Parts: sequence; structure tokens; C-alpha cells
Amino acid sequence: MLAKASLEETATAWAQGGIAAALSDEDEISLHEKDTIEAGDGLCNEEAVRILVEEGPARIQELIAWGTQFDRAGTKLAFTREGAHSRSRVLHAHGDSTGREISRALFARARTIERIQIRAQAFTTGLLLENGAVAGVRVLDERSGAPLAIHAGGVLLATGGLGQVYRETTNPEVATGDGMAVAYEAGAELSDLEFVQFHPTALAVKGAPRFLLSEALRGEGGVLRNLLLERFMKRYHEALELAPRDVVARPIVAEMNRTESEYVYLDMTSREEDYLKRRFPRIYATCLQYGIDITSDLIPVRPAAHYSMGGVRTDLVGRTSVAGLYAAGETAATGVHGANRLASNSLLEGLVYAARAGLAMAKECPPEKATSRARAQGKRDRGAVDHAASGDKPALPGRPNTAIEAIRELMWRHVGILRHGPDLASAVEHLASMKLDELQPLTRANCQARNRWTLAQLIARSALQRQESRGSHYRVDFPFRDDERLRKHSVIAKGKEVAFEPKSRGATG
Repeated sequence: MLAKASLEETATAWAQGGIAAALSDEDEISLHEKDTIEAGDGLCNEEAVRILVEEGPARIQELIAWGTQFDRAGTKLAFTREGAHSRSRVLHAHGDSTGREISRALFARARTIERIQIRAQAFTTGLLLENGAVAGVRVLDERSGAPLAIHAGGVLLATGGLGQVYRETTNPEVATGDGMAVAYEAGAELSDLEFVQFHPTALAVKGAPRFLLSEALRGEGGVLRNLLLERFMKRYHEALELAPRDVVARPIVAEMNRTESEYVYLDMTSREEDYLKRRFPRIYATCLQYGIDITSDLIPVRPAAHYSMGGVRTDLVGRTSVAGLYAAGETAATGVHGANRLASNSLLEGLVYAARAGLAMAKECPPEKATSRARAQGKRDRGAVDHAASGDKPALPGRPNTAIEAIRELMWRHVGILRHGPDLASAVEHLASMKLDELQPLTRANCQARNRWTLAQLIARSALQRQESRGSHYRVDFPFRDDERLRKHSVIAKGKEVAFEPKSRGATG
């Protein structure tokens, strides 16, 4: 297992709100399935959703058996409700540190298994290919500075999302879309990249990071107010603050524009002080660092890029379109989330589909495959993504940071919450002109800049071609859903234009 930074720097560890599963006495698997499909706005793969909700409870029980400490009400698991859920089915740990607790338990479990080797500070720069199949990875060992080739019978990409493509994001700095980018360079199909979920409520204090203010805050009674202190969601949706995330994000932008403000307010003051401190200790402490007491102050918030529904296209056991390559978590596009992810389904998808991918790899990628490929290590890997081979190109000092900021600003302005055809076309043209594929030498910073540039182009191209509004993708020039033409997944691969294909996804294994 390779991690480009420290083991603690993951999107999973940042996940606050919780993990959804039909485990309570008042809930049913069929209701969780229905809520997920409705949130996906006509684009969920129904079979993938069924697998998620049916296998999810057993995976959570497995986590508990491995030592994950979810919050409880007495001896029973405690559940809360989040936007677009019809029941209280969201489990949480230590109030608002669910992802961190799950990560802790999984790493503790992994360290008890001798055959699992974990290496940090190892940045994957590309995939090794042999006869059209993945044969391993190229890695930059940041401790020694040396490029390495690691041969393997199969490779699983689980590098999280791409939020750092945008100026405003709740994602950690490591979320630069690396897994999606190296898969694309190796010829894999990517799908649904136009569907980027913008979380409605990120902390909007000058000088502070866009710290996520969990949807659970609204589930526990938080209300949104504009600068005039009006509770505005009643003008936009019957579910008020608990409407799907895209539905909440757009009214916030509308109210910010209407009141000429950089933010709106999240009001938690109706809840008891002791309860808020106990239920949201991490959020309480973080906001306090920036002079906001959530028990008595209105919290300034604004939307920020949060989650990618799209990614490397997989079947129902994690296989991609390239033999030997698998993907899971936010890196993958399983079809579960459709056009808009239901709150707290992301951690569940990571559990269920990574487990399915692991089982498939155990059958399909035996150790002897890696052994045979290692014997051929002296050969040049046909089709490998070999950035080091072009090391004679001139270095471009200072360019990565400047280019990254330009990309993030461009994506936020033209490929953000509200999209318009001419702006998207301009973004596609401008991004193509940047030519960051020439960045040298081989460093993590240069690779991450190139990966962000690659993903920014793919998002913009996919958004330009989807001439409708669906889920998190909103076109002001095409404000309605077009089921007749576009109730399909977008698919893009290297050297090919964006295509739209039916919702059905391949084998179950």
C-alpha cells in the first residue's frame, strides 16, 4: 500500500458527518435505496445502489468488530438524519470525526496483518503497462528522491477526489485527482466527471481554510439565513435546509448575489450549548480558532467543491477498462451516486466497493503474475507512462504554483456551481493552451500540477457536452433535465471525445 504523503492525510480522515446504513429499527434497506436513487436525479445505476444498501450493514458490523467506536445512545448505536434521507440512518463517531475513527480502526487492523506492507511518502507518477494490461506502478520515493518501478499482478487506485482543482474546496491538499489522471494516461475510461458536488456550507472566514461544516449541523436543527437574517430556503424547496446538496448550494449563491455578500449564515443558536459542544467537538473547536462560537454566533458559510461523483469507470467489482487496474472510493465511478451523491453514502461506498474489488483482485491477480512481470523488469514497459524518460526537456521554474492558481480560479468561475456554454467553451480553450504536460523535472509538485490540469480539462469538456441540468451539474443555458437524450453517463478516454452511454454497467464478478 502506497501513500503519497503521510498516512493521516486522506479525504477519509476529513469526513465528518457520518456513514449511512439501514441499521436502525425504524429503517429499511428499500428506503435507503429509494433515497439514494432519488438524490441521484435519474442517473444512478440501480444494481450498484442495491449492492451498496444490501451489503453496507454487514460491512459496518465488520468495522465495529475491528474496533471502530461509533457513538451510541446508551447501548444502541446513535443515528442522525441528513439532507434527502427519509430516516435517521447516519452513524457518527466522536461527534464529527467519523472518517478519522474509521481510518484509525482500519490502519490498526492492517498493521496486524504481516503481508500488508505500508509505505508513505511514495508518490505514484504513472502505471506500468505490459501488452495492454497494468503490470505495476512508477513511484517517486520522496525520501530518497529516486524513481522506482514496482511490478504487481494488479493495481487498485484509491487516491480520493479532485477538489483541489477548484479555488474553493473542503478537500485536503492531497486531493489532486492523481489516481484518475494516471488511469486516464494509461488509457482507462473515465465517467461522469461533470458531476462535482459543491457542499453548501464551508466556513467563510477571511484567512481560514474552507473547513467543512457538516450537513449534520442542518440535520440537528441548523437554519440558513441571508445577510438580512431571513430564513431563505423556504422560498426554494419544501425540504428547506435538508434538501439535496445541489438544491441548497444554488439558493445560497442566489442569496449571496442578491445581498451582494461573500457568504450567508448558518444559525445553530436554537440548540443547547452543551449539546453542540458534545455533538460537534471538532467543528466547535475549529470555528472557535477563527473567532466564531457556534453556540451563540451566526456562522458565515459559502459553498465549496466537495466531492466528485465521477471518476475511473468501473464495473460492480472495481474493474476498470484496462486489464489489471481496479479503482474504489471517490477515485471510482461505480454509478452509485448518479448525478448527485446522497449525504454520507461516500464512506459506505468506499467500504462496500473496495471490499468487492479486493475480493476480485484476490481471484484475478495472483502473486505469480507480479513475479513473472518482475522477471521482465529489464524490458521497457510498452505503453508505460514514463515522465522520467522526457527529462531532457527544460525545467519551468516557478510555473507550477502560478499555473495551479490560474486553473483553480478558472474552474471556480467558469466550471463551478452555475455553468454557461460560452464560459465552458472558453475554459476548455484556455486550459488546452496551458500545455502543462511539458512540466519537468519529475517532482511531486510538477506531477500534481499536471494531474490537476488534466482533470480540469476533462471536467470542462464533459460539462460542455452535457447540454442539460441534472443533479450537481447546472447549465443556465439548459436549465432543464433532458431524459430523452441525456439520461446517460458521460464517458471519456485519452484521444477520444466525450460520449454518452446507457446507464447499465458491466459484470458483477
